[in-house]
Amino acid sequence: MINCFFVSDLHGRESRYLSLSAKIWKDRPAAVFMGGDLLPHGLHRTDFTGHFVKDFLADIFTDLRTGMGNAYPHVFIILGNDDARSEESHIRECGETGVWQYMTMSCSEFMDFKVFGYPFVNPTPFRMKDWEKYDLSRFVDPGCIPPTDGFRTVPPDYDPEWDTIQKDLQRLTQDEDLSRAVFLFHCPPYNTALDRAELDGQYIDHVPLDVHIGSIAIRRFIEERKPYLTLHGHVHESTRITGKWRDTVGSTPAFNAAHDQQELSIIRFDLQNPENAERILI
Repeated sequence: MINCFFVSDLHGRESRYLSLSAKIWKDRPAAVFMGGDLLPHGLHRTDFTGHFVKDFLADIFTDLRTGMGNAYPHVFIILGNDDARSEESHIRECGETGVWQYMTMSCSEFMDFKVFGYPFVNPTPFRMKDWEKYDLSRFVDPGCIPPTDGFRTVPPDYDPEWDTIQKDLQRLTQDEDLSRAVFLFHCPPYNTALDRAELDGQYIDHVPLDVHIGSIAIRRFIEERKPYLTLHGHVHESTRITGKWRDTVGSTPAFNAAHDQQELSIIRFDLQNPENAERILI
């Protein structure tokens, strides 16, 4: 058994991190996957007054590593569209101490599995565009703002005019065998139980809004390349609306750890038998 935790969209809420820390200490998972939107931002700001990454987040995991010793889990982290990319340097810097492994656009070996990290989402109505890219083409859904508009906290290291999620996933994986690959995505695949937004009956210029807001490129990628397991967040209300935190895309199991209530949502799974996964609310 390879006991693992998956969490996402904690949005800087200290109570959720403290619950996660206590659960890691108690259950001692082999790995913890953190799927983005981890930092305070906008409506999710907290009362914490220091530097959140260096003075709170890194301290929690450093204390765990000190206390757990060799039992400390392998922690994989990506950021999400609500996380300012200006904080990425601090995430990288803290990761160099060994408390976590920052996984944006990278691959890492874990036991006999490969872990890939991908933080970008297709265009949203939100103005911050640090982690947004066009999906398949330069089409943008009604009500959404193109990645070339809005604002960024740092200049992009790619061409936002022409880069797409579809191109990224090809660059990230090339011709690799993905039969033992775990993908840590922030965005869910399109038209699944994991990307259902609360947009029922809403229109822009008399055009009904699509209630599914995930990535078509990610869905096609999963269907075509058949990775072992995919992990997602981003759409908080999806599980409440659909009653499902898991789905199957092609032959691949996919989990959503985002949650729109106060509790911490943890997906606990055995990496060797992900079909036995369970969702825990704390």
